[in-house]
Amino acid sequence: MNTARKDLTSEHNAIQIALNILENIIEKLKKDDEADIKDINDLLDFLREFADKCHHGKEEGFLFPALEKAGIRKEGGPIGVMLQEHTKGRNLIKEMQKNILNDLISKTGFIAAASDYVRHMRAHIEKENAVLFPLIETRISVSEQNELLENFENHEEKFIGQGRYEELHVLLEKFEDKYLKQRDMFWTLKSDKITHMI
Repeated sequence: MNTARKDLTSEHNAIQIALNILENIIEKLKKDDEADIKDINDLLDFLREFADKCHHGKEEGFLFPALEKAGIRKEGGPIGVMLQEHTKGRNLIKEMQKNILNDLISKTGFIAAASDYVRHMRAHIEKENAVLFPLIETRISVSEQNELLENFENHEEKFIGQGRYEELHVLLEKFEDKYLKQRDMFWTLKSDKITHMI
């Protein structure tokens, strides 16, 4: 059975995959490999739509107000910190986009902004998973948690459109196949070769 906490944690897992893909793209750019501008733009769209508009939208529109109502402080508390971090994430996505013009990418600027974004979002996700999300089950009643989940589902349809949530997951899977599975296969083959040599 899905719950509000599971829904948000599952989205964190998807965002972590997107961060791994972005990290792979950063490594390619550092090695002066050919940059696929379309893939980079599509990944930035994913981060804007899924990570920010959808996921952060659920937190800001529903979770944070519910936690505030349950007595968790916004100003000077964890909610205020998370809101500041959401803003920083948005600004870093804008910074990455600023370094792409038509089919050209300013590698130095993009790599700096993308690297900052990966570090920032990993730390942010860790804080939410460890500090904020456990409060859903300890501070919010079961009926309110069910209402949260219903609001999350309505938010997906209203703000990113019917079927778009699924389309974004398909895009992520495509990128996972292209950028991560080939890398994993390379390291598996390489470690098998080393083991064989020993």
